[in-house]
Amino acid sequence: MTVFSEETRARAREIIARYPADRSRSALLPLLHLVQSEEGYVSPAGIAFCAEVLGLNKAQVGAVASFYTMYKRRPTGDWLVSVCTNTMCNVLGGQEVYDALVEHLGVGHEETTADGTVTLEHAECLAACDYGPVMTVNYDFFDNVDPKTAVGVVDELRAGSRPTPSRGARLCQLKEMSLQLAGFADERADAVADGGPGEPTVRGLRLAQEHGIAVTGFDPNTPIRSKAEAEQAAAEAKAKAEAAKPAAASAGAAKESRPAGYAKPASDAKPAGDEAPVKERSLKDAAAGMGDTAGSPAGNERGADQ
Repeated sequence: MTVFSEETRARAREIIARYPADRSRSALLPLLHLVQSEEGYVSPAGIAFCAEVLGLNKAQVGAVASFYTMYKRRPTGDWLVSVCTNTMCNVLGGQEVYDALVEHLGVGHEETTADGTVTLEHAECLAACDYGPVMTVNYDFFDNVDPKTAVGVVDELRAGSRPTPSRGARLCQLKEMSLQLAGFADERADAVADGGPGEPTVRGLRLAQEHGIAVTGFDPNTPIRSKAEAEQAAAEAKAKAEAAKPAAASAGAAKESRPAGYAKPASDAKPAGDEAPVKERSLKDAAAGMGDTAGSPAGNERGADQ
């Protein structure tokens, strides 16, 4: 059974300390990368170690380790070569690339060469359709590959050199990469590199520019605020709104208040009790009119005329 180094144990404590005490099990994912960085895969000993430091049982840890494909359950080579054989890359020749590597290396899916350097796998998707066919070496991209270029890359790896990825920094071995995925920085001077989008990704943007299509009122030069700047702006806006409330309240109070002896203008005032007598007189007049019409000769004449 593997006995993990004191350095790994210290790193495990550092990882666990990143999380609240009542949520320490959240550290499981980086801890699995940590044990993989020492052994090259997540072994039964690695699962037992994670269970021990987190107070979990091995079944709980094993369930997580077997769910995610980045945790390897068998010894893996220094270089994990993944070839995308999903729909887009497959149409563009991804399967031919994979088949060429199978024949050249003499291994199949999730198998490692006899010298222990290269493990081959086909991947469902590597999220780089605009560069297809693609393959990765320890998750760094090699774009627009064909069988010849793919074989050339693995030959360089087996010869001890580290070919330059199409995008990203200089290659790391799997153990080194696993340590970074556990949350420990790569200290190399050239550890971080930028990469731009593929032309198919920005094709829609190019078409919008060519045809003058833009979102109304959108200013591309508007700076994107950091979280701290956005919070400060929100706090200032809230303080400004709070400061404006007393002034608005005072204005409303002045409008509603009336000095002693205040009376509404005569044009707006109505004599108290005037409305009911008007209605009563109207009803009496209407009744009298109906009586005149029914009982008087004039009324009868008017009825006959109608």
